[in-house]
Amino acid sequence: MIKHNVPAAADLYGHWFIVSQGKIWLRSVDAAPPLCRYDQLPEFLDGTEPLCLLGAIDGVDCYLLNYTDRPEAEEQWHSARVLLQQSAAIFEHAARACQVALFLQTHRYCGQCGSSMHLVNWELAALCHKCGHRCYPRINPCVLIAVVNDKNQLLLARSARHKTGFFSILAGFVESAETLEQAAVREVKEEVGIDITNLRYMGSQPWPFPHSLMTAFIADYKSGELVCQPDEIEEAHWYDLDQLPEVPMVATLSGQVIQYIAKGGR
Repeated sequence: MIKHNVPAAADLYGHWFIVSQGKIWLRSVDAAPPLCRYDQLPEFLDGTEPLCLLGAIDGVDCYLLNYTDRPEAEEQWHSARVLLQQSAAIFEHAARACQVALFLQTHRYCGQCGSSMHLVNWELAALCHKCGHRCYPRINPCVLIAVVNDKNQLLLARSARHKTGFFSILAGFVESAETLEQAAVREVKEEVGIDITNLRYMGSQPWPFPHSLMTAFIADYKSGELVCQPDEIEEAHWYDLDQLPEVPMVATLSGQVIQYIAKGGR
């Protein structure tokens, strides 16, 4: 359970996720977040930063320090993406830190009446004492869909946001009052014009850009011809599993699903 307003102490030891404006402070791009005592943290921290307990890794507590001043030494502030090269537990806590920091930053005032919001003591929520409006951290569920045809080929697409030659499985946000399965079927139809069947759930991954939860499925091709959605999908092709193009790294959920299929998984 995430706990906010944790009291600081010089000998408080743990993994420290220092977040400002959606980025995490690291001593270098290849480094993990600091693992040390509170009094050994960087000198630019003045002790007034809100402190939250995020969880623990192998029995060692993980903390968020929400740094609200404008960051200096910008080369030491990085997207949580760089922590994909660390352990899964480090990245998951980094994702949590970024999402909690964003919640604290964007819920200082009530979206209903404009009054100041106050953190609830017993849970991570913000409450307006004037009108009673209560808010929780935002989570946007997304679906990833890997489609395989009867020739044992994998469908990969390149979005308009990706560089030439880089492909991945299909993805999209879940809409209001929609199940994950309905979203998967709809996204595939919208993005490449085909129908799918036999959806199998594969797993999930927090994705703090800024507050998504990725969920992955494998599906079988059912019918239709590939027709790319304008302004969304630049190209899409069926690939033999031994001739895949450049795809996401295995640390990402999409990369894990692609690797699973390439090794014969279904």
